[in-house]
Amino acid sequence: MCRNIKTLFNFDPPATEDEIQAAALQFVRKLSGFNTPSKANEEAFHCAVQEVSVVAKNLLDALVTNAEPRNREVEIERARARNAKRFATTE
Repeated sequence: MCRNIKTLFNFDPPATEDEIQAAALQFVRKLSGFNTPSKANEEAFHCAVQEVSVVAKNLLDALVTNAEPRNREVEIERARARNAKRFATTE
């Protein structure tokens, strides 16, 4: 899975439209293989991003959980710790 697509469900505050749009863009980029589409594919690319955004928003609105909402700052620190461990240099 694309590492740039982040979990957006069950956060307080909830995911923003910009976060959903960014995840949709990464998803369409991954599927299409284009970082930036050619002029011939530009309309289809942007249409796909918009459609994926709508579907993702609908999914996030429909999901339910009994778990406590996650804290964004705590999740960021956990990700930093994982990255530090993963990319640590041994001297």
